[in-house]
Amino acid sequence: MIKIVRGEPTPEELAAIVTVIAAKASGGGAAAPAPAPSEWNAPARLVRTPLRPGPGAWRASGWTR
Repeated sequence: MIKIVRGEPTPEELAAIVTVIAAKASGGGAAAPAPAPSEWNAPARLVRTPLRPGPGAWRASGWTR
């Protein structure tokens, strides 16, 4: 409930203040969470395990972790 203590507001002024109070009371909801960053150009992709000579090393050289 809104009580006017002093003055004579116009209907437009009353509508404006009710709109502002209603918008403030609703809060607009929680903000959407930020999307996860893309892994495509992540610096961690540049770091890879060293190549080790031995059986199957040629196959392991193409695998990423």
